[in-house]
Amino acid sequence: MSLQMVSVISNSSLLQPGFSLLNFDGHVFLFGQKGWPKRSCPTGVFLLDIKKNELKMKPAFFSKDSCYLPPLRYPALCMLRSKEESDEYQYIIHGGKTPNNDISDKIYVMSLVSKSSKKATFQCIEKDIGGDVPEARYGHTINIVHSRGKSMSVIFGGRTYTPLAQRTTEKWNSVVDCSPSVFLVDLEFGCCTSYILPEFQDGLAFHVSVARNDTVYILGGHSLQNNTRSPSLYRLKIDLPLGSPSVTCSILPGGIAVSSGIVTQIRDTEFVLIGGYQSDSQKRLVCNTLVLGDGTIEIVERESPDWTPDIKHCRIWFGCDMGKGSMLLGIPGANKQVISDANYFYILKCKGAEEDKEEELTAQICSQTSSEDPGDSTPLEDSEEFCFSAEANSFDVDDADTYNEDDEEDESETGYWITCSASCNLDINTWVPFYSTELNKPAMILCSSGAGHWVHAQCMDLSESMLLHLSEANVKYFCNEHPDLQKGLQTPKKVKQLKKRPMKPLRRKAARRLTTPVKKSFPRRLFE
Repeated sequence: MSLQMVSVISNSSLLQPGFSLLNFDGHVFLFGQKGWPKRSCPTGVFLLDIKKNELKMKPAFFSKDSCYLPPLRYPALCMLRSKEESDEYQYIIHGGKTPNNDISDKIYVMSLVSKSSKKATFQCIEKDIGGDVPEARYGHTINIVHSRGKSMSVIFGGRTYTPLAQRTTEKWNSVVDCSPSVFLVDLEFGCCTSYILPEFQDGLAFHVSVARNDTVYILGGHSLQNNTRSPSLYRLKIDLPLGSPSVTCSILPGGIAVSSGIVTQIRDTEFVLIGGYQSDSQKRLVCNTLVLGDGTIEIVERESPDWTPDIKHCRIWFGCDMGKGSMLLGIPGANKQVISDANYFYILKCKGAEEDKEEELTAQICSQTSSEDPGDSTPLEDSEEFCFSAEANSFDVDDADTYNEDDEEDESETGYWITCSASCNLDINTWVPFYSTELNKPAMILCSSGAGHWVHAQCMDLSESMLLHLSEANVKYFCNEHPDLQKGLQTPKKVKQLKKRPMKPLRRKAARRLTTPVKKSFPRRLFE
């Protein structure tokens, strides 16, 4: 195992905990950036171009018939092949959190439409699902199982917001574990069925799951209800006959109490488990090999890489599988770098040197062929996720297509939970709706002072009628911190009054003329 540090040349602030990596034709793409996408890359999907231990992010594009895909962090993600032995595949994305902390319940299917040396175009389709639709969640897993010539998706675990009927003022936006139900999703026919199994007593999130044929293995995970990491190892076996599917669960010995672990596949039936946490204050630096058989799994400890002192002493770490035995790991660098949200990144290769050379040679051949084609109290679990992707391989892309980080705005400055003024006291954990128009986010209004900035309507002591008036009328608003400016701009200019001359009193004869009735006179006829 080898550990190599990489330097992020541009857009390092977009690589934050919760991102996902997608692999198409040997190239890795980032999905789930920090903040909302900007005009430099409206899709929010980036190519990770790695050359000479330097990482650059270049924008990708969507086809015209694609649906809108928000930047989702901590989603469930897996690879879907059109056939079991086919080279064509897609990615399924379910759930995740948006930059506004909204949780998604949608299912998307992403595929590569065209790829050239300068441009990659994707197609994203939203799937309509009926039946027992899983609730919105994040920190869960999705796997594909094959049985009797059929394929289905298996969704399990995750976290979601507390139901509205159970919310209190103190914990309005708190999260809870999802119910420990297993969902089978048939993407071809758009139906979903849930199963309640007695082996699952508590909900789990940020667990590890691997699948082979008709079996899914679930390892570890964190439970908010008990604040524990499950040491159990579950085996889900799915049978897909002509009638209703059958789902059975068994508890196997030899589990590992770990959460937020990262898994990469190094052989057809062999995986490597690295990272995660074994307690709230301790990372897990031990590595394990998972060997899958026909309905069996063997977990053995393997030699760990030579961790750097920065990795050993940092409190949190995050990353994602790059596929084919490689991982992208990140650790906070706020104490050592000028940029507060900058991170250190490493590429960990779990395969041997000979195997890496063979894969690099194969990747170079694939790359040459494809270039000819036309076309402040965050839980530790919330800093990691488990997802499958693939290894990064470089190809020539002009620097003119590089994403411009200057167009990015910090999510902390443009979000709903900012400190809008000196008197702002809104807290995401204790906030409750104040206006009738609010649901899960506070109402905000733009102050027109200078370049403009957003403030909470509640912090400005605005009544609901005034808030509605300002939102409907085309007028400028100025917050309480700019009262002088407000008076100067909103007070109308003083207009000089015209002097009116006094009217002269009327004489008696003129007054009589006005009061004496006028006799009408008619002209005589010219001809009688």
